[in-house]
Amino acid sequence: MSRVQLALNVEDLETAVGFYSKLFGVEPAKRRPGYANFAIEQPPLKLVLIEGEGKGATLNHLGVEVTSADDVKAATKRLSGEGLPTLIEDGVACCYAVQDKVWVSDPDGARWEVYTVLGDSESFGKEGECSCC
Repeated sequence: MSRVQLALNVEDLETAVGFYSKLFGVEPAKRRPGYANFAIEQPPLKLVLIEGEGKGATLNHLGVEVTSADDVKAATKRLSGEGLPTLIEDGVACCYAVQDKVWVSDPDGARWEVYTVLGDSESFGKEGECSCC
């Protein structure tokens, strides 16, 4: 299954979690200090909340979660073939998960990632290790 990811900057994580839990009728799938994510079935959405990164209610980044590293490689090949500059990150700790991903930016600078989660991580990610951290 693929689903769109929306990562938002929030000023107060607890307040935001309360709101989005009510809006989508589900609790977060993962909670860590300053971080929460929701795996919403309907609509198929991965909603990520990141506290203290930029002004609240602003976009952090967008993404498409795919099921495998092969899907990430196929997306990388397709995006590169379309002439889009890509940034590949394999096996990075990002958002409390180990991921393979490829990044592109739209003409206005909105960052998109196509990624798969390989496993859990105890850290949010190190600055400079992952492009969203």
